[in-house]
Amino acid sequence: MKYVIASDIHGSKAWCERLVRAIEAEQPDQIILLGDLLYHGPRNPLPDGYAPAEVAALLNPLAERITAVRGNCDSEVDQMMLEFPCLADYALVVDGARKLFCTHGHVFTPDAPPRLPQGSLFLSGHTHVKVNESRDGLRFLNPGSVALPKDGTHSYAVYCDGRVELRELSA
Repeated sequence: MKYVIASDIHGSKAWCERLVRAIEAEQPDQIILLGDLLYHGPRNPLPDGYAPAEVAALLNPLAERITAVRGNCDSEVDQMMLEFPCLADYALVVDGARKLFCTHGHVFTPDAPPRLPQGSLFLSGHTHVKVNESRDGLRFLNPGSVALPKDGTHSYAVYCDGRVELRELSA
């Protein structure tokens, strides 16, 4: 099973278009969105090409393949614009014997994950900084931020058959 994993689009049509192009190129079975999809949030600057309704229009055609969770900037108004559920604090995706715990990272955090079986993946966004590391028998993955990276590169991740890779979005 192949997944594209992305987080923190924050209403940027310009960067969401790049993400959609990456999704088309990757041809994943499913897409996992880790929150903060439409709104930039009061602590963040306006991202390039800020157009939340147009981001919704870009994501909605992919709805059948999307599993999404709520970020700290997502609200019920966002759900009214999106054709896929996005307000749960977490989702559990199962790939064979491996569990992928998907959350934004502001309720469940990498420093305090729920109990998960050895070999599980804890997927979160929120910090806008890429992480791909193993500790205590779990893999922790943060794909970074699509629109507002704090580590210099706009990014997403790909999960395929138990392996994860971080990828940069091209300008």
